[in-house]
Amino acid sequence: MRIDIITVVPELLESPLSHSIVGRAIKKGLVEIHVHNLRKYGKGPRQQVDDYSYGGDAGMVIMLEPVYNMIQELKAEREYDEVIYMSPDGEILNQNISNELSLKENIIILCGHYKGIDHRIREHLITREISCGDYVLSGGELPAAILADSIIRLIPGAISDETSALSDCFQDNLLSAPVYTRPANFNGWEVPKVLLSGNPKLIAQWQEEQSLERTARLRPDLLKK
Repeated sequence: MRIDIITVVPELLESPLSHSIVGRAIKKGLVEIHVHNLRKYGKGPRQQVDDYSYGGDAGMVIMLEPVYNMIQELKAEREYDEVIYMSPDGEILNQNISNELSLKENIIILCGHYKGIDHRIREHLITREISCGDYVLSGGELPAAILADSIIRLIPGAISDETSALSDCFQDNLLSAPVYTRPANFNGWEVPKVLLSGNPKLIAQWQEEQSLERTARLRPDLLKK
């Protein structure tokens, strides 16, 4: 898989995409991540990529031309399955979306900044808009890192024990069962005895019951799905 991220602040993506599971997946050659500075196509000595909004609204808007030129340059080298814009009014990111995108070959992620992007970019260049929640951040860089992480950890080989990803929260629209590790008793706080039983069938039954109970109590909306 290859992920190209277009941003005006590439420095914000350096650390999140260099460590842990994502960093190891890159080193293994399972994924390529290329971060592109939009200012490459900026205008003038300041490499300007934003301008005032028509209509007089406050805030600067990312211009159409540099985004168009950057995307055209990338598309000239390969075909892309999706051109994604990280937007607060896009579809809310969930596990099903991450599962779907993890099967793609090439993805472009455009990070918004300032007041947003010229709407013609969304009309003519973007194939999908994704939000990481109903709130506004300074830019799309952190949401892009979240999206990339959620996709990459699903690629076979990214996690040493691939079954671990299959038991994550939301994979079956349920919250995960509680997890414990040693010691089995700390200050009188004990691990449920069923987990110490060594009986896989009883453990699986307990985990399923706990998963359903926690989902019904904490996220009943998921059960409707």
